[in-house]
Amino acid sequence: MENYDAIGRWRDVDGQFPVDASGTLPDGQRFATAGEMRALLVSQLPQFSRTLTQKMLTYALRRGLKTYDRRTVDSIYRAVAADGYRFRTMVHQIVKSLPFQARRGEDVSGGPR
Repeated sequence: MENYDAIGRWRDVDGQFPVDASGTLPDGQRFATAGEMRALLVSQLPQFSRTLTQKMLTYALRRGLKTYDRRTVDSIYRAVAADGYRFRTMVHQIVKSLPFQARRGEDVSGGPR
């Protein structure tokens, strides 16, 4: 991911230094390129998909997940897995979920609700 600059252009150097796009996954597996990272994530697709579901739901709800959210995560994950791990399905399932539908937004107007 480091090969992209702030506006999304590909680069092999950052200033005068070569870009180092290597990294390490949380389980210790190393990769040198985006292609290698992709291959590692695809090799662990069920685990990656479940973790991404949790992170996306956390973002969508604007709060940390609670124990009672596990049923929702499981439901979303099952639907995503059944549809070939499509990201579009994940987004649709999150938006259709009860926690997302029932969440309360912030009053951005500054006035009484």
